[in-house]
Amino acid sequence: MINKLIIGTRRSRLALQQTYFVRAALLQAFPGLDVEVKEILTRGDTTLNVSLPSLGGKGLFTAELEEELLAESIDIAVHSLKDLPTEEDPRFELGAIMQRVASRDVLVSKDNLQLADLAPGSVIGTSSPRRETQLRRLRPDLQFKDIRGNVDTRIRKVHLGEYAATVLAEAGLTRIGLLSEAAQFFTPAEILPAPGQGALAVQCAAHRADVREILSRLNSSTTRLETVAERAFLKTLSAGCSTPIGALATVQGEKLALQTRCLALDGGRCIELAGECRLGADSLVQAFGLGADLATQALAKGFRELD
Repeated sequence: MINKLIIGTRRSRLALQQTYFVRAALLQAFPGLDVEVKEILTRGDTTLNVSLPSLGGKGLFTAELEEELLAESIDIAVHSLKDLPTEEDPRFELGAIMQRVASRDVLVSKDNLQLADLAPGSVIGTSSPRRETQLRRLRPDLQFKDIRGNVDTRIRKVHLGEYAATVLAEAGLTRIGLLSEAAQFFTPAEILPAPGQGALAVQCAAHRADVREILSRLNSSTTRLETVAERAFLKTLSAGCSTPIGALATVQGEKLALQTRCLALDGGRCIELAGECRLGADSLVQAFGLGADLATQALAKGFRELD
């Protein structure tokens, strides 16, 4: 077994926290392992004056890390799973999907107000069409404005009054110790999270069997099953990050349940579907099949006409 690993990460506070969480898990599993962290600047971190969907969305925070994996200047890369494209690149493998800490979205507001208490016409900062369209269904009187920057920057902009509120992932706030900033925790009925939200993915080059063996010790079989179903739904729809789609799967004993939501950009029309499957020996195949089946139903119900 190898005795040293280099982890590649983005430079944001959240990315670094996630990376050092993975590093700690590696050191706990392999006490004698030397684990080094290498910070890498991505296009998504440097281009802050353009919205994520217009930039291309998914892949903006991962491409440079993947280049370093292929060059073997790093051994593994840590990502928020929701940032990874669903189209698989055979050159890479998700050696571990770690236990999901939380999947919900939360509201961060200037005066710690909940969504229902915000004044009519209040400006919400979000770069996510998924969050915006679901918020429009809850509060059609609000205004929405693009917001960029890391978690700390977005929270600061709210406190400075540039926005009345913003919506962030509970998992991200938890990892950087800022969960106290949350004024409201949205239920899945209110805002369904992005596929894979809250889960950490540890990526390696596909040919690195030595690295895959180490990462297998960090994998959460439950979270992998859930996120395989969620991402299969997104993949089968062939939808990009500009399409408002939510998906959340949960393992319930011997069953896997999945709820999904697809919306028109104006928040008007909505396709909601749910299903479940019994898990057996081929549980990953069954999880993928559940997500793909619900996506097929969504297509039959007019998903393509939501744009």
